[in-house]
Amino acid sequence: MALAPHIVYQTLAAAPIVPVFYNADPNLTCQIIKACYEGGIRAFEFTNRGQNAKEVFKVLREFISTNYPDMALGIGTIFNAAQAEEFIALGTDFIVQPVTSADVAEVCNAHQLAWMPGAMTVTEIYNATLLGAEIVKVFPGNVVGSGYIKALKGPMPQVKVMVTGGVEPTPQSLKEWFSAGVTAVGIGSQLFPKAVVETGQFEEITHTISSLISYYQTLATT
Repeated sequence: MALAPHIVYQTLAAAPIVPVFYNADPNLTCQIIKACYEGGIRAFEFTNRGQNAKEVFKVLREFISTNYPDMALGIGTIFNAAQAEEFIALGTDFIVQPVTSADVAEVCNAHQLAWMPGAMTVTEIYNATLLGAEIVKVFPGNVVGSGYIKALKGPMPQVKVMVTGGVEPTPQSLKEWFSAGVTAVGIGSQLFPKAVVETGQFEEITHTISSLISYYQTLATT
């Protein structure tokens, strides 16, 4: 059974760094998840970017349910209602989109599932909130920049934003984005250097994440 939306959002509030990852090897991905969890991550986005994404996701769902029941597992790169329904049936806790589509909003609302649609312009962000989004994914972050988020918060201070794309796994990058007003950040390939993943140096990923979580907690209390 999927986590209730408010639990997912509470989880994000406590540890607002979301790894964004895809690999066709379920065993390797489980090792990545383990490294992330040990570093303090509590929400993980697996992306729907490969032919066997559903098969891998099934393994991840079982692995997390068995070992890390307090971790939220989400699916990203969802474009339509059919895809959303498939992964809801597989037990996803939240859905992330690169776009905002009304049919996916309808499915997520009907299933009472946390939904984070993708948007870029102020109009797109506003329309996403009208469809029921509590957190809107702004993508790509490296194109809009942190100044855009700061400006957005002027007329729309209540909007919660998760930025993905261009967020670096460094204290400087976290400070830039959270100071601008984001609620959470998604970090993809930069969090998982190819050389580290291929050589199985998962403790390096754990160390990086632990440092980032600690730094965020310092930011949040100052």
